Amino acid sequence: MPLRDEQRQHIETLVRLSAGQAGGLDDCREVIRRSWERCVDEYRLDPGRPRPVRVLTQQALREHRESVDELLHVARAGVDQLFTQIAPLGYVLLLTDRRGITVDFRGQRGQDAELRRAGLYLGADWDERYAGTCAVGTCVHDAQAIICHQREHFDATHIGLTCTAAPITDPQGNVIAVLDISALQSPRSQASQNFGLPLVSLYARMIEDAYFLHRYRDCLILRFDAAREFVHLNGRGLIAIEEDGSVIAANGEGRALIEAHLRRWPAWTPGWVPAVTQLFDAELGELLSIPATREDHIRAFRVRAGDTSCFATLIEPRSRRPAARVTPSSPAPVPVLDRLAADDAAMHRLLKLARRLRNETVSVLITGETGTGKEVLARALHDSGSRAGGPFVAVNCAAIPESLIESELFGYLPGAFTGGRSKGMRGLIQQADGGTLFLDEIGDMPLSLQTRLLRVLAEREVMPLGAEKAVRVDLRVITATHRDMNALIAGDRFREDLYYRLNGAQLHLPALRERADRHYVIRCVYDALVAERGSDVRLRADAMSALLAYAWPGNIRQLRNALDFALATVEGDEITVHDLPETCQGELAGAPQLIDAAPPAMTMHEGRELQALLQDAGWNVSRVARRLGVSRPTVYRRMRRHGLVPPNRRETQCPTE
Repeated sequence: MPLRDEQRQHIETLVRLSAGQAGGLDDCREVIRRSWERCVDEYRLDPGRPRPVRVLTQQALREHRESVDELLHVARAGVDQLFTQIAPLGYVLLLTDRRGITVDFRGQRGQDAELRRAGLYLGADWDERYAGTCAVGTCVHDAQAIICHQREHFDATHIGLTCTAAPITDPQGNVIAVLDISALQSPRSQASQNFGLPLVSLYARMIEDAYFLHRYRDCLILRFDAAREFVHLNGRGLIAIEEDGSVIAANGEGRALIEAHLRRWPAWTPGWVPAVTQLFDAELGELLSIPATREDHIRAFRVRAGDTSCFATLIEPRSRRPAARVTPSSPAPVPVLDRLAADDAAMHRLLKLARRLRNETVSVLITGETGTGKEVLARALHDSGSRAGGPFVAVNCAAIPESLIESELFGYLPGAFTGGRSKGMRGLIQQADGGTLFLDEIGDMPLSLQTRLLRVLAEREVMPLGAEKAVRVDLRVITATHRDMNALIAGDRFREDLYYRLNGAQLHLPALRERADRHYVIRCVYDALVAERGSDVRLRADAMSALLAYAWPGNIRQLRNALDFALATVEGDEITVHDLPETCQGELAGAPQLIDAAPPAMTMHEGRELQALLQDAGWNVSRVARRLGVSRPTVYRRMRRHGLVPPNRRETQCPTE
């Protein structure tokens, strides 16, 4: 059949799908079926209007390449090796970033023009939200290897292609790149491409492990495998560790071992990672000095890992770090602080400084956007230091009315003013005696009170309202703000001398969107909420992908609210992407807003059909969404479009976030 006729037939199949007819999908693989439905229901792609191939400008491509420069350097050898194997078969190779942009490419000589027209070229955009169902975009979405063969592509422009892709993940399991092999022509049978899936997956894992070894080249790395002879050459498991046995990071096999260990200990504290000696039945000294006593001189020995046995070896840092890591210049791990982050360089630097400051009396100023966890860090500093046995008194300077903040902070004696307590009141500063006073939103403190606070810091004494004698206080002051303090000082809204008193040391918390350990943060917040509720609801992978992709302008506070919303409204035993607030789902696209409009020919039919479904389901929107295979927000949008109002509007009002 000529290609144009195939394209026309393919478009007709997808138009039937968009009209709610399943015809033509009977022989479709489930992974492809789900992607096609996303293209229709979520991305609103029009199958009757194939999209032209999108290739980035040189400047935009340069920016994408620079963001993965380290990975490109590490992956080059694997990319070249794989291409030498597939090139004689007529295939080209693409390496894309996590957004589906082709950042490296190996092609066939003399086919540049044809490959560029097909999108098999440097700078091509294979994001599923734009290109539709394809190996790269669907691989990014599902985080799993996939074959997308000819008419399995959504866009009719691409149905002549065959593509096989596998994800490359970072130490937290997040997709950071995709390795893809594609061909312009291939046999009709999808089974003809089965050879490519294990091949591409193998090289993706090799690149992934090479990236891990490069990233943690200055750390001790424990490598393990079921076969003793292969543990040095191709050990599947990699775990970066400190010399005290604490785990820094792990590759996919290592993370699987850690997760299996945690499943055997259901009472583990959220965010806790077992030490390497808990993962392997071996003493730390044995792991750090694996002897070369075998005749074949393979430096490895048998250990127990859960219910199975394996062989482990140790890779030492390129430049061995001195044992002085336990000296004051490099403090020992502090669990209360260490649980605040996983593998994020900025947080590691912050926590390293926090460890040094935890027992000091110097005032600390914590800065960062709203919702980044400034009070959590302040409390961790208190709980990990020598004042942990004393009180931790938190004061939000922006929440207390200006007329009351003076009496709340400094306290007052009986009869100090009309309306006060007959016995007077100890102020919050006095209540923090022997412990820590945390002043949140210090930038909002009235200027009139800043002079009195300066005296407290300088003299370590407080004068309650109505008192004639100052009261000595022993406290440590930690402050926090999301405001630009320099701008406040320049505008005469904050005393410069007080600022320097408060800013004895500064800790800046990065925004959640900037953190490399977002997966860890999301997991910790979610596990804490589940523990509070006493439930066993699971967080499905598609929901995690949406949470990882969202920009989180409200940071961790907004994340907690979003997860709380999902836990409060979920109807099953797992949270999917459709259970999240609609705001989070929209950000997953990271692309232009799509018009939520049905084709004119199906508008009236859709309205009547939707009303019938809602009435049949007792106006249970979740049940209707499951029957239609779309998200709840999609059903709500369609209800608004067709003017469908539930019988009891107050009880079924569409949720907003």
